[in-house]
Amino acid sequence: MDTEKYLNRIKYSEPLEPNLDTLKKLQKSHLLNVPFENLDIHNGIPIELSVDRIYEKIVNQNRGGFCYELNGLFYELLIAINFDAKRVSARVYDQNKGYGKEFDHFAIIVSINNTEYLSDVGFGDFTFEPLKLEIDNIQEDQRGNFVIDKYNDNYLRVSKIENGKRMPEYIFKTYKRELMDYKEMCNYHQTSPDSHFTTKRLISLPTDNGRITITGNKLKITDKESVKEIEITNENKFNEYLRSLFNY
Repeated sequence: MDTEKYLNRIKYSEPLEPNLDTLKKLQKSHLLNVPFENLDIHNGIPIELSVDRIYEKIVNQNRGGFCYELNGLFYELLIAINFDAKRVSARVYDQNKGYGKEFDHFAIIVSINNTEYLSDVGFGDFTFEPLKLEIDNIQEDQRGNFVIDKYNDNYLRVSKIENGKRMPEYIFKTYKRELMDYKEMCNYHQTSPDSHFTTKRLISLPTDNGRITITGNKLKITDKESVKEIEITNENKFNEYLRSLFNY
């Protein structure tokens, strides 16, 4: 992996000391420049847990990906610049189905000066900055307020505060995992009709003040308080938006 080229891909040109300030800036730069997307799934292109293949896609082809790709490669970047990081398994909350299976989601825990932080560049609309693993402390982020608490003894749970209520995002364990531990669920999410990734194509990128998302055939652009929705009528228009909005 060419670290310098990866940093250029996420438009990061600041110092690389493995400290909290660097982690915050790396995470936000990654989120603002690498889309969350599932287009390969809908184009019949298998997603493999190969660092080389993921690097080729995200860095050389200027693409995005879903959690196993985005956090998988971001973890490699953190290790390359001497962060103390580990892969962890998470189970995403669905209001109809509850929590998903183990390895439903790939997240990262980074230890800095004996303090652990949850770092995630592969969960769509989530935090711009890492969250401190501190129980019941509401943490303010540019994307909202979040809190981590304990769940059923074995898990930690991260929730977003909305209208004064805790809305669960996912639960996770702090055990160190290996990349291939996620293989079964990575395959599930790109092949199963029960996976939300197989139902509609999706590409989404946050901005400093909002988000740009294509879901199915609908483009949604939010900017502070304004929301603009556009129906995408054909593939030519879809490809035009990919080029103009996501630089694909």
